Amino acid sequence: MKKTEEAMTFPLSLLEDLSTSGAGFDVLRYIGLPDLFGEESDTLLYFMGRKLARRFSFNELEDIYKAFEQLGWGQLELVKEKRKELVFSLMADTIVRKLNAPVSIDFRLEAGFLAEAVHMAFDTSTECVEEINPKIHQVELTVLYTS
Repeated sequence: MKKTEEAMTFPLSLLEDLSTSGAGFDVLRYIGLPDLFGEESDTLLYFMGRKLARRFSFNELEDIYKAFEQLGWGQLELVKEKRKELVFSLMADTIVRKLNAPVSIDFRLEAGFLAEAVHMAFDTSTECVEEINPKIHQVELTVLYTS
């Protein structure tokens, strides 16, 4: 990829054009990457998510919600807002199936993407952590303001 292409940002509508279904992505993500990178795959996925988010423009939460849905990651919803953090719920039928799969599932890519998207939308430094609640098949993503 040329250097000028690396710096390009894309409209969120690009995600509609690239939408596919299938398990190929999940096989690469949950089996291929850990086999290739071992324990470092979590960190790589987090920073990959942050870098991917930089390729799009986020001006408000609605843009972020739309991106999550179009990426097939599920329905993102702000459930709690505090002075130094935003707590989101991520739910989808695909999350239920993934959590029932016999492989280790994480949401580091989504956490990195969300951290960077919130940073871009609100111009504040952020980090994000995820917590899986397997009983209700829900992922909680907490964006922490670091500045």
